[in-house]
Amino acid sequence: MATEHLGDRLARLRRLSDLTQEALAGRAGVSVDVVRKLEQKRKHSARLPTLHALARGLGVELTSLLGDPPGVPSNGDAEPPQLVAVRRAIMPPLFGPPPEPSAGPERLTLSLLWQEIAAGWTLYHDAEFGRLMDVLPGIISDARLASAVGTADQRATGQAALGKALQLGGHLSIRLGKTDLALSSLERAMAAAGQSSDPLLAPMISNSVAWAYQRQNRLDDAQSLAVYAADGVEREHVGSAEGVRVWGGLLMSAATSYARSGDYGQANDMMVTAERATDRLKMLPAPVDGKMVSIFSRSSVRIERVRLAVQHARPAEALTLARGIRLSADTPPSWRTWLLLDVARAHTDIGDAAGAVQALERLRRAAPGWMRHHTLAVSIVEDLWAGPVRPAGLRKLAEFLGVTG
Repeated sequence: MATEHLGDRLARLRRLSDLTQEALAGRAGVSVDVVRKLEQKRKHSARLPTLHALARGLGVELTSLLGDPPGVPSNGDAEPPQLVAVRRAIMPPLFGPPPEPSAGPERLTLSLLWQEIAAGWTLYHDAEFGRLMDVLPGIISDARLASAVGTADQRATGQAALGKALQLGGHLSIRLGKTDLALSSLERAMAAAGQSSDPLLAPMISNSVAWAYQRQNRLDDAQSLAVYAADGVEREHVGSAEGVRVWGGLLMSAATSYARSGDYGQANDMMVTAERATDRLKMLPAPVDGKMVSIFSRSSVRIERVRLAVQHARPAEALTLARGIRLSADTPPSWRTWLLLDVARAHTDIGDAAGAVQALERLRRAAPGWMRHHTLAVSIVEDLWAGPVRPAGLRKLAEFLGVTG
Protein backbone atom coordinates (compact mmCIF):
# COMPACT_ATOMS: atom_id res chain seq x y z
CA MET A 1 0.00 0.00 0.00
CA ALA A 2 1.08 3.61 -0.50
CA THR A 3 1.67 4.22 3.22
CA GLU A 4 3.86 1.13 3.70
CA HIS A 5 7.27 2.28 4.90
CA LEU A 6 10.02 2.17 2.29
CA GLY A 7 12.13 0.08 4.65
CA ASP A 8 9.41 -2.56 5.05
CA ARG A 9 8.91 -2.69 1.28
CA LEU A 10 12.65 -2.98 0.66
CA ALA A 11 13.01 -5.80 3.19
CA ARG A 12 10.03 -7.67 1.76
CA LEU A 13 11.31 -7.44 -1.83
CA ARG A 14 14.83 -8.40 -0.73
CA ARG A 15 13.54 -11.54 1.01
CA LEU A 16 11.43 -12.44 -2.04
CA SER A 17 14.63 -12.21 -4.11
CA ASP A 18 16.43 -14.43 -1.56
CA LEU A 19 19.14 -11.82 -1.01
CA THR A 20 21.01 -10.81 2.11
CA GLN A 21 21.48 -7.12 2.83
CA GLU A 22 25.11 -7.47 1.80
CA ALA A 23 24.21 -9.22 -1.46
CA LEU A 24 21.65 -6.58 -2.37
CA ALA A 25 24.12 -3.80 -1.63
CA GLY A 26 26.67 -5.51 -3.86
CA ARG A 27 24.23 -5.94 -6.73
CA ALA A 28 23.01 -2.37 -6.45
CA GLY A 29 26.43 -0.81 -5.98
CA VAL A 30 25.39 1.00 -2.80
CA SER A 31 26.65 0.91 0.76
CA VAL A 32 25.23 -1.89 2.89
CA ASP A 33 24.76 0.80 5.55
CA VAL A 34 22.14 2.43 3.31
CA VAL A 35 20.21 -0.85 3.06
CA ARG A 36 20.41 -1.42 6.81
CA LYS A 37 19.30 2.07 7.76
CA LEU A 38 16.35 1.95 5.37
CA GLU A 39 15.19 -1.46 6.59
CA GLN A 40 15.66 -0.45 10.23
CA LYS A 41 13.68 2.75 9.50
CA ARG A 42 16.56 4.94 10.58
CA LYS A 43 16.17 6.47 7.11
CA HIS A 44 12.71 7.20 5.76
CA SER A 45 13.75 8.05 2.22
CA ALA A 46 16.63 7.77 -0.24
CA ARG A 47 17.82 9.71 -3.26
CA LEU A 48 16.26 8.71 -6.54
CA PRO A 49 19.52 7.43 -8.10
CA THR A 50 19.91 5.21 -5.02
CA LEU A 51 16.35 3.93 -5.40
CA HIS A 52 16.97 3.14 -9.07
CA ALA A 53 20.13 1.25 -8.10
CA LEU A 54 18.25 -0.73 -5.43
CA ALA A 55 15.46 -1.54 -7.90
CA ARG A 56 18.06 -2.84 -10.38
CA GLY A 57 19.63 -4.94 -7.65
CA LEU A 58 16.24 -6.40 -6.76
CA GLY A 59 15.27 -6.93 -10.40
CA VAL A 60 12.00 -5.01 -9.99
CA GLU A 61 10.42 -1.90 -11.45
CA LEU A 62 11.00 1.32 -9.56
CA THR A 63 7.26 1.49 -8.86
CA SER A 64 7.47 -1.80 -6.96
CA LEU A 65 10.04 -0.30 -4.61
CA LEU A 66 8.35 3.06 -4.23
CA GLY A 67 4.84 1.67 -3.90
CA ASP A 68 3.88 4.64 -6.10
CA PRO A 69 0.98 4.75 -6.17
CA PRO A 70 -0.28 1.99 -6.94
CA GLY A 71 -3.76 3.43 -7.06
CA VAL A 72 -5.20 0.00 -7.82
CA PRO A 73 -4.30 -3.49 -6.65
CA SER A 74 -1.07 -4.92 -8.07
CA ASN A 75 -0.81 -7.90 -5.75
CA GLY A 76 -2.67 -10.51 -7.78
CA ASP A 77 -6.14 -9.48 -6.63
CA ALA A 78 -8.83 -8.90 -9.23
CA GLU A 79 -8.66 -5.47 -10.82
CA PRO A 80 -11.56 -3.10 -10.12
CA PRO A 81 -14.21 -2.80 -12.88
CA GLN A 82 -13.08 0.76 -13.71
CA LEU A 83 -9.59 -0.42 -14.60
CA VAL A 84 -10.91 -3.43 -16.50
CA ALA A 85 -12.97 -1.01 -18.62
CA VAL A 86 -9.90 1.15 -19.29
CA ARG A 87 -7.87 -1.92 -20.23
CA ARG A 88 -10.62 -3.09 -22.59
CA ALA A 89 -10.82 0.34 -24.23
CA ILE A 90 -7.06 0.42 -24.81
CA MET A 91 -6.94 -3.18 -26.03
CA PRO A 92 -10.38 -4.00 -27.53
CA PRO A 93 -11.46 -7.62 -27.91
CA LEU A 94 -9.87 -9.25 -30.91
CA PHE A 95 -13.24 -10.54 -32.09
CA GLY A 96 -16.60 -8.84 -31.80
CA PRO A 97 -18.35 -5.67 -32.88
CA PRO A 98 -16.78 -2.31 -31.98
CA PRO A 99 -18.36 -0.49 -29.04
CA GLU A 100 -20.86 2.27 -29.68
CA PRO A 101 -19.51 5.82 -29.29
CA SER A 102 -20.44 7.41 -25.97
CA ALA A 103 -21.93 10.49 -27.66
CA GLY A 104 -23.98 8.52 -30.16
CA PRO A 105 -22.93 8.37 -33.85
CA GLU A 106 -25.26 11.20 -34.85
CA ARG A 107 -23.86 13.62 -32.25
CA LEU A 108 -20.16 12.79 -32.40
CA THR A 109 -18.16 15.66 -33.92
CA LEU A 110 -14.44 16.26 -33.96
CA SER A 111 -14.95 19.47 -32.03
CA LEU A 112 -16.85 17.65 -29.29
CA LEU A 113 -14.25 14.88 -29.24
CA TRP A 114 -11.38 17.31 -28.69
CA GLN A 115 -13.35 18.91 -25.86
CA GLU A 116 -13.73 15.46 -24.26
CA ILE A 117 -9.99 14.81 -24.56
CA ALA A 118 -9.09 18.22 -23.12
CA ALA A 119 -11.43 17.60 -20.18
CA GLY A 120 -9.79 14.21 -19.64
CA TRP A 121 -6.32 15.76 -19.46
CA THR A 122 -7.65 18.31 -16.96
CA LEU A 123 -8.89 15.46 -14.75
CA TYR A 124 -5.49 13.82 -15.01
CA HIS A 125 -3.59 16.94 -13.98
CA ASP A 126 -6.02 17.44 -11.10
CA ALA A 127 -5.30 13.86 -9.88
CA GLU A 128 -8.97 12.91 -10.36
CA PHE A 129 -7.93 9.42 -11.40
CA GLY A 130 -11.17 7.72 -10.39
CA ARG A 131 -13.27 10.10 -12.46
CA LEU A 132 -10.84 9.80 -15.35
CA MET A 133 -11.16 6.00 -15.30
CA ASP A 134 -14.93 6.46 -15.57
CA VAL A 135 -14.81 8.65 -18.69
CA LEU A 136 -11.67 7.49 -20.49
CA PRO A 137 -13.16 4.33 -22.09
CA GLY A 138 -15.84 6.46 -23.76
CA ILE A 139 -13.27 8.99 -24.95
CA ILE A 140 -11.11 6.30 -26.52
CA SER A 141 -14.15 4.67 -28.13
CA ASP A 142 -15.25 7.99 -29.61
CA ALA A 143 -11.75 8.69 -30.92
CA ARG A 144 -11.46 5.22 -32.45
CA LEU A 145 -14.70 5.80 -34.37
CA ALA A 146 -13.60 9.28 -35.50
CA SER A 147 -10.36 7.81 -36.84
CA ALA A 148 -12.30 5.45 -39.14
CA VAL A 149 -15.04 7.61 -40.68
CA GLY A 150 -15.32 10.69 -42.90
CA THR A 151 -12.98 12.13 -45.47
CA ALA A 152 -9.25 11.47 -45.54
CA ASP A 153 -8.59 14.74 -43.72
CA GLN A 154 -11.26 13.98 -41.13
CA ARG A 155 -9.82 10.51 -40.54
CA ALA A 156 -6.33 12.01 -40.11
CA THR A 157 -7.68 14.43 -37.52
CA GLY A 158 -9.50 11.52 -35.88
CA GLN A 159 -6.23 9.58 -35.73
CA ALA A 160 -4.63 12.56 -33.98
CA ALA A 161 -7.46 12.53 -31.46
CA LEU A 162 -7.07 8.77 -30.99
CA GLY A 163 -3.34 9.18 -30.43
CA LYS A 164 -3.93 11.88 -27.81
CA ALA A 165 -6.62 9.81 -26.06
CA LEU A 166 -4.36 6.74 -25.95
CA GLN A 167 -1.48 8.89 -24.72
CA LEU A 168 -3.76 9.92 -21.86
CA GLY A 169 -4.46 6.24 -21.25
CA GLY A 170 -0.73 5.66 -21.05
CA HIS A 171 -0.23 8.45 -18.52
CA LEU A 172 -3.10 7.24 -16.36
CA SER A 173 -1.77 3.68 -16.45
CA ILE A 174 1.66 4.86 -15.30
CA ARG A 175 0.07 6.72 -12.39
CA LEU A 176 -1.81 3.55 -11.46
CA GLY A 177 1.43 1.54 -11.43
CA LYS A 178 0.51 -0.38 -14.63
CA THR A 179 3.50 0.34 -16.84
CA ASP A 180 2.95 -2.62 -19.16
CA LEU A 181 -0.59 -1.40 -19.88
CA ALA A 182 0.86 2.09 -20.34
CA LEU A 183 3.29 0.89 -22.97
CA SER A 184 0.51 -1.00 -24.77
CA SER A 185 -1.54 2.19 -24.85
CA LEU A 186 1.40 4.29 -25.99
CA GLU A 187 2.33 1.81 -28.72
CA ARG A 188 -1.20 2.15 -30.10
CA ALA A 189 -0.97 5.92 -29.69
CA MET A 190 2.22 5.94 -31.75
CA ALA A 191 0.52 3.94 -34.51
CA ALA A 192 -2.33 6.46 -34.58
CA ALA A 193 0.16 9.34 -34.66
CA GLY A 194 1.75 7.85 -37.77
CA GLN A 195 -1.59 8.16 -39.59
CA SER A 196 -2.52 11.52 -38.10
CA SER A 197 -2.40 15.11 -39.26
CA ASP A 198 -0.07 16.19 -36.41
CA PRO A 199 3.70 15.83 -37.06
CA LEU A 200 4.50 16.63 -33.42
CA LEU A 201 2.27 13.95 -31.92
CA ALA A 202 4.76 11.09 -32.33
CA PRO A 203 7.58 12.94 -30.52
CA MET A 204 5.16 13.94 -27.75
CA ILE A 205 4.20 10.29 -27.32
CA SER A 206 7.91 9.38 -27.38
CA ASN A 207 8.30 11.57 -24.31
CA SER A 208 5.54 9.59 -22.59
CA VAL A 209 7.22 6.31 -23.55
CA ALA A 210 10.49 7.58 -22.10
CA TRP A 211 8.68 8.29 -18.83
CA ALA A 212 7.28 4.75 -18.79
CA TYR A 213 10.80 3.40 -19.40
CA GLN A 214 12.07 5.47 -16.46
CA ARG A 215 9.42 3.92 -14.24
CA GLN A 216 10.57 0.48 -15.37
CA ASN A 217 14.19 1.38 -14.55
CA ARG A 218 15.12 1.30 -18.26
CA LEU A 219 17.08 4.51 -17.98
CA ASP A 220 19.32 3.96 -21.02
CA ASP A 221 16.29 3.25 -23.20
CA ALA A 222 14.51 6.34 -21.88
CA GLN A 223 17.51 8.57 -22.44
CA SER A 224 18.18 7.28 -25.98
CA LEU A 225 14.55 7.63 -27.04
CA ALA A 226 14.23 11.18 -25.70
CA VAL A 227 17.47 12.33 -27.35
CA TYR A 228 16.55 10.72 -30.68
CA ALA A 229 13.08 12.28 -30.71
CA ALA A 230 14.45 15.69 -29.63
CA ASP A 231 16.98 15.65 -32.47
CA GLY A 232 14.20 15.00 -34.97
CA VAL A 233 12.08 17.87 -33.65
CA GLU A 234 15.04 20.23 -33.57
CA ARG A 235 15.78 19.55 -37.26
CA GLU A 236 12.27 20.25 -38.50
CA HIS A 237 9.93 21.98 -36.05
CA VAL A 238 11.58 24.54 -33.77
CA GLY A 239 10.23 27.41 -35.87
CA SER A 240 6.92 27.20 -33.95
CA ALA A 241 6.06 27.49 -30.26
CA GLU A 242 4.57 23.98 -30.41
CA GLY A 243 7.85 22.60 -31.78
CA VAL A 244 9.97 24.39 -29.18
CA ARG A 245 7.76 23.09 -26.39
CA VAL A 246 7.91 19.50 -27.63
CA TRP A 247 11.68 19.71 -28.14
CA GLY A 248 12.16 21.24 -24.71
CA GLY A 249 10.04 18.59 -23.02
CA LEU A 250 12.13 15.85 -24.61
CA LEU A 251 15.38 17.53 -23.54
CA MET A 252 14.08 17.69 -19.97
CA SER A 253 13.15 14.02 -20.14
CA ALA A 254 16.64 13.05 -21.32
CA ALA A 255 18.16 15.14 -18.53
CA THR A 256 16.00 13.35 -15.97
CA SER A 257 17.28 9.98 -17.20
CA TYR A 258 20.88 11.16 -16.85
CA ALA A 259 20.12 12.39 -13.34
CA ARG A 260 18.49 9.14 -12.28
CA SER A 261 21.57 7.32 -13.57
CA GLY A 262 23.66 9.46 -11.22
CA ASP A 263 25.11 11.95 -13.74
CA TYR A 264 23.96 15.22 -12.20
CA GLY A 265 26.47 17.32 -14.11
CA GLN A 266 25.22 16.25 -17.55
CA ALA A 267 21.61 16.52 -16.42
CA ASN A 268 22.09 20.03 -15.06
CA ASP A 269 23.86 21.19 -18.23
CA MET A 270 20.92 19.96 -20.31
CA MET A 271 18.44 21.66 -18.00
CA VAL A 272 20.30 24.97 -18.23
CA THR A 273 20.22 24.66 -22.03
CA ALA A 274 16.49 23.98 -21.88
CA GLU A 275 15.85 26.96 -19.61
CA ARG A 276 17.71 29.28 -21.97
CA ALA A 277 15.67 27.92 -24.87
CA THR A 278 12.44 29.10 -23.24
CA ASP A 279 13.38 32.60 -24.40
CA ARG A 280 12.43 31.50 -27.91
CA LEU A 281 8.82 31.13 -26.82
CA LYS A 282 8.56 34.88 -26.20
CA MET A 283 9.17 35.54 -29.90
CA LEU A 284 6.70 32.99 -31.28
CA PRO A 285 2.88 32.95 -31.44
CA ALA A 286 1.44 30.94 -28.56
CA PRO A 287 -0.04 27.49 -29.35
CA VAL A 288 -3.74 27.45 -30.22
CA ASP A 289 -4.40 24.88 -27.47
CA GLY A 290 -1.53 24.68 -25.02
CA LYS A 291 -3.17 21.84 -23.07
CA MET A 292 -2.53 19.51 -25.99
CA VAL A 293 1.19 20.32 -26.28
CA SER A 294 4.11 19.27 -24.09
CA ILE A 295 4.51 21.27 -20.88
CA PHE A 296 7.57 23.47 -21.41
CA SER A 297 8.16 26.93 -19.98
CA ARG A 298 10.74 28.67 -17.85
CA SER A 299 8.80 27.73 -14.72
CA SER A 300 8.47 24.05 -15.70
CA VAL A 301 12.21 23.80 -16.39
CA ARG A 302 13.00 25.46 -13.07
CA ILE A 303 10.65 23.05 -11.27
CA GLU A 304 12.58 20.15 -12.78
CA ARG A 305 15.89 21.72 -11.81
CA VAL A 306 14.66 22.03 -8.22
CA ARG A 307 13.69 18.37 -8.26
CA LEU A 308 17.05 17.20 -9.59
CA ALA A 309 18.92 19.28 -6.98
CA VAL A 310 16.83 17.76 -4.18
CA GLN A 311 17.31 14.24 -5.51
CA HIS A 312 21.08 14.74 -5.58
CA ALA A 313 21.41 16.03 -2.01
CA ARG A 314 21.74 19.71 -2.93
CA PRO A 315 18.95 21.19 -0.77
CA ALA A 316 20.41 24.71 -0.52
CA GLU A 317 20.77 24.88 -4.29
CA ALA A 318 17.20 23.61 -4.68
CA LEU A 319 15.80 26.33 -2.42
CA THR A 320 17.75 29.01 -4.28
CA LEU A 321 16.32 27.76 -7.60
CA ALA A 322 12.82 27.62 -6.12
CA ARG A 323 12.95 31.24 -4.98
CA GLY A 324 13.46 32.32 -8.57
CA ILE A 325 10.34 30.59 -9.91
CA ARG A 326 7.41 32.55 -11.27
CA LEU A 327 4.74 30.00 -12.08
CA SER A 328 3.10 30.52 -15.45
CA ALA A 329 -0.67 30.45 -15.74
CA ASP A 330 -0.62 27.12 -17.59
CA THR A 331 1.47 25.29 -14.97
CA PRO A 332 -0.72 22.25 -14.09
CA PRO A 333 -1.59 21.43 -10.47
CA SER A 334 0.54 18.28 -10.71
CA TRP A 335 3.68 20.34 -11.40
CA ARG A 336 2.88 22.79 -8.58
CA THR A 337 2.55 19.75 -6.35
CA TRP A 338 5.99 18.43 -7.26
CA LEU A 339 7.51 21.85 -6.57
CA LEU A 340 5.98 22.14 -3.10
CA LEU A 341 7.01 18.57 -2.25
CA ASP A 342 10.58 19.22 -3.33
CA VAL A 343 10.70 22.49 -1.40
CA ALA A 344 9.44 20.63 1.68
CA ARG A 345 12.08 17.94 1.16
CA ALA A 346 14.83 20.55 0.81
CA HIS A 347 13.74 22.34 3.99
CA THR A 348 13.73 18.99 5.79
CA ASP A 349 17.22 18.17 4.56
CA ILE A 350 18.69 21.43 5.89
CA GLY A 351 16.93 20.99 9.24
CA ASP A 352 14.24 23.63 8.72
CA ALA A 353 11.22 21.68 9.97
CA ALA A 354 8.99 24.76 10.14
CA GLY A 355 9.72 25.62 6.49
CA ALA A 356 8.94 22.05 5.46
CA VAL A 357 5.60 22.07 7.28
CA GLN A 358 4.71 25.41 5.74
CA ALA A 359 5.32 24.01 2.22
CA LEU A 360 3.29 20.87 2.99
CA GLU A 361 0.41 22.93 4.39
CA ARG A 362 0.35 24.95 1.15
CA LEU A 363 0.29 21.69 -0.78
CA ARG A 364 -2.60 20.30 1.25
CA ARG A 365 -4.64 23.42 0.61
CA ALA A 366 -3.82 23.52 -3.11
CA ALA A 367 -3.90 19.83 -4.11
CA PRO A 368 -4.99 17.38 -1.40
CA GLY A 369 -5.65 14.67 -3.99
CA TRP A 370 -2.14 14.83 -5.38
CA MET A 371 -0.66 14.95 -1.91
CA ARG A 372 -2.31 11.66 -1.01
CA HIS A 373 -0.91 10.04 -4.19
CA HIS A 374 2.70 10.95 -3.43
CA THR A 375 4.75 8.62 -1.26
CA LEU A 376 7.31 11.44 -0.98
CA ALA A 377 4.85 13.39 1.17
CA VAL A 378 4.62 10.44 3.56
CA SER A 379 8.40 10.04 3.79
CA ILE A 380 8.88 13.77 4.48
CA VAL A 381 6.32 13.75 7.28
CA GLU A 382 7.88 10.60 8.75
CA ASP A 383 11.29 12.26 8.75
CA LEU A 384 9.86 15.37 10.42
CA TRP A 385 7.97 13.31 12.99
CA ALA A 386 11.16 11.46 13.91
CA GLY A 387 13.11 14.71 14.20
CA PRO A 388 13.95 16.70 17.34
CA VAL A 389 11.37 19.45 16.66
CA ARG A 390 7.70 19.01 15.74
CA PRO A 391 6.43 22.35 14.45
CA ALA A 392 2.82 23.43 14.76
CA GLY A 393 0.75 21.85 12.05
CA LEU A 394 2.83 18.68 11.72
CA ARG A 395 0.37 16.50 13.64
CA LYS A 396 -2.51 17.47 11.36
CA LEU A 397 -0.41 16.65 8.30
CA ALA A 398 0.57 13.30 9.78
CA GLU A 399 -3.06 12.45 10.53
CA PHE A 400 -4.09 13.53 7.01
CA LEU A 401 -1.56 11.11 5.49
CA GLY A 402 -2.21 8.35 8.02
CA VAL A 403 1.38 8.03 9.19
CA THR A 404 0.88 8.27 12.98
CA GLY A 405 -0.34 5.64 15.39
